[in-house]
Amino acid sequence: MFQIDKNTRRLTKDEINQYDEDGYITGLPVFSSEAKHDLDKLFVNLSSRIDNSIDLNKTAQWHKASLMFYNLCTTPQILDYVEDLLGPDFVLWGGQFFLKEPKDGSVVPWHQDIQYWPLKPAKAVTVWLALYDTDEENGAMRIVRGSHKGEIFKHHTNDAKNLVLDQEVSDDQVNQDDIVSLNLKVGQISLHDDGLLHGSLPNNSNRRRCGITMRFSPVNVKADLSIWPHFETQLVRGNDTYKLNPIAPIPRGEATPIEKFQHSRDFVKQW
Repeated sequence: MFQIDKNTRRLTKDEINQYDEDGYITGLPVFSSEAKHDLDKLFVNLSSRIDNSIDLNKTAQWHKASLMFYNLCTTPQILDYVEDLLGPDFVLWGGQFFLKEPKDGSVVPWHQDIQYWPLKPAKAVTVWLALYDTDEENGAMRIVRGSHKGEIFKHHTNDAKNLVLDQEVSDDQVNQDDIVSLNLKVGQISLHDDGLLHGSLPNNSNRRRCGITMRFSPVNVKADLSIWPHFETQLVRGNDTYKLNPIAPIPRGEATPIEKFQHSRDFVKQW
């Protein structure tokens, strides 16, 4: 469906070491520049299904709802990169859009995903796929290099209306010299550890900034269903000998998520 970049490959030992040390890898090729139109078409197709009263950024179960979205997440070249970090047996458990339209003043504050995710052990890898070019001007994701090592940072509540999340890590805890902007060309991806501090600034440009996140974990990771009763996994590589979590079926068609947390049964009747 989407033309693959001829420069796709497996991760090198140096890149894997960098991920372990710094908590991220960026600028990895997946889709070619010729796929730009098709990626835009996918975004328009899926996002247009959402009622204007619903925030696209708050719908987080696209991988369970849409076969088109699921197929994108399971592109073999993407799974190859993830396998190089997680090993041969892993699941997909999250997929959503992160959109900032031109002049969008929203801010994603510094945070760690493990602060929110009731998963043990903490081994998740997030893939961030650029549907459009992203840079400092239009609100590219920023990370704090090496911040995934050590204890969880102290998060505090901030109810400011322009913040996408209400929990944040204050700037005085962040080493400014370690901040890196993950600028990506359309079709490229970044990978980051679930303990890595990250966030993003407003989109001050006249260009759309949108990416798709895909969440993967090895099969030995278990979710606390008392906190995340909706949690389900889809085995995308290898074998699941642990069977620790509920399983979501591969979508058989196209459905539309309308909330952040939904069970696969909400979508089955729409296919």
